[in-house]
Amino acid sequence: MRKTIALACVLWGAGAPLLAETDLTLLDPAERAAFGAEIRALLLQDPEIVARALAGPSIYADAIENDLSRIRAHADTLFADGAALAIVTGPDCPSCAQALDELRVLTTELNVTFTELNLTDNRALADDLQLDSVPSYVLPDKMVRGHVPPVVLRRYLGAD
Repeated sequence: MRKTIALACVLWGAGAPLLAETDLTLLDPAERAAFGAEIRALLLQDPEIVARALAGPSIYADAIENDLSRIRAHADTLFADGAALAIVTGPDCPSCAQALDELRVLTTELNVTFTELNLTDNRALADDLQLDSVPSYVLPDKMVRGHVPPVVLRRYLGAD
C-alpha cells in the first residue's frame, strides 16, 4: 500500500484531479488491483513520466539560462581549440594544483582537452561568469565552483 501511495504521489502532476477525488487508503483489493494495472499501463506507455514528475518546474530556470548565456558569450575563449571544458585557477591555491593534476590525468585518459584560465590574467572573464571561487569549472552546459572529484568530472564529460 505504501508503494501505491508513494507512486500516486509521484504521479500527482499527471493525475492530480483524479487523485484529489480518491482516498487511496480506502481502496478494496479489487480496486487496488485495478489502480495498479492503470499505473502499470501508464508507465509502460510513458516511462519518462516519473522523471518529469520528479523534476517539476525549476525554480532556478532563470539563473540557469543566465549562466548558459554567459557561457555562450565566452565560448570562444573557454573552449578554444575544441576544449571540452575550462578551469579557472588562482595563484597559491593548493586545491587548484590538485584539480589541475587530476584534470590532466582524466583528460588524457578521455582524449579531450581543457583550457586553463588563471584568475590573475582573466579576472574580467571570471567576474563576468560570476565565478567567485577557485578552482571553478566551466562546461558548455554548466559552471561548477570549487574542486570537483574526477569521478564527477568524468560523468559531466559524458564518459560514464
